[in-house]
Amino acid sequence: MAAKVVPSVVTISASAGSSGGTGSGVILSADGYVLTNTHVVTLDGQTGDASLSVTTSDGRVYKAKVVGTDPTYDLAVIKLENASNLTPIEWADSSKLNVGDPTVAIGAPLGLPNTVTTGIVSALNRSIEVASSAAPSDGSDSSEGGSRGGQGGQQGGESPFFFDFGQGQQGSGQATQTIKIAVIQTDAAINPGNSGGALVDDEGKVIGINVAIASAGGSSSGGQSGNIGVGFSIPSDIAQRVSKEIIDNGSASHGLLGASVQDAASVQGSTTTGAYVADVISGGAAQAGGLQKGDVITEFNGIPVTNSVDLTAQVRALAAGSQAKVTYLRGGKQNTAEVTLGSMPQS
Repeated sequence: MAAKVVPSVVTISASAGSSGGTGSGVILSADGYVLTNTHVVTLDGQTGDASLSVTTSDGRVYKAKVVGTDPTYDLAVIKLENASNLTPIEWADSSKLNVGDPTVAIGAPLGLPNTVTTGIVSALNRSIEVASSAAPSDGSDSSEGGSRGGQGGQQGGESPFFFDFGQGQQGSGQATQTIKIAVIQTDAAINPGNSGGALVDDEGKVIGINVAIASAGGSSSGGQSGNIGVGFSIPSDIAQRVSKEIIDNGSASHGLLGASVQDAASVQGSTTTGAYVADVISGGAAQAGGLQKGDVITEFNGIPVTNSVDLTAQVRALAAGSQAKVTYLRGGKQNTAEVTLGSMPQS
């Protein structure tokens, strides 16, 4: 399985001025389209004009240009110059994963290319909040229509989740904006430099794009100890959609619910977890679907929603115009609403 996948994973060196680092990427096409993370090609949001050098598993080196970035889900597509006969990855259906399924992470942790580590799916439909890595000229993520307020227990403090880009500043939190992303949690060893690499199943098919790791110290600044068995990957279903839209259009769309929400557990008198609707935007998807201020959203397309970050991550995972089923509580009674998501403004 490793022999099958390693040729489809590349090592990406990015530099701008005196800054630089190493990440990973997965090959999408024989002629050189490669998927990686936005934070790899922007040096954690420091630049929109990094110089990129890509090395394949068999030692070929290519210059590369950015095709497009998607800071909202921290994904980016680059194109290798004058490339041919590369080995594209094979996608798996991440919606069919189960907790306990075997996983293999492939990338260049700490600048060590072609590294293979193993583990299992520790959790599905996990949601994390991390600093945006939008390039300075790209703007940053907007929270309208998704989440108001941080993840439970983290308001006013630093998130324990950070990007694992190997340049010593892994998601240093200097950006004032954050993004909320739905991820697969795995205990396969993921370290700085694994960003953008592949998380695959036991058949060697990609189930996720490695994006971040957790810090036991609860700090999102530099100096972490590395892997502690809590790593995160963007599910293949999301990564595949976003990468195709970037190649086709130069950017990807994301859903907008048109509601300001907060953690239901933090609302006085609350008896349940979920996303509390603090306000609905006039003319937005939530209002059109019948949602009202005071509703508590508990599921989105059948996926449990335990806080505002969960809801935002799931809404953003879908393309603009997608249909979604929202389960919510109103006056202690469970209801459902069908909504047609709006479009999150492009950065």
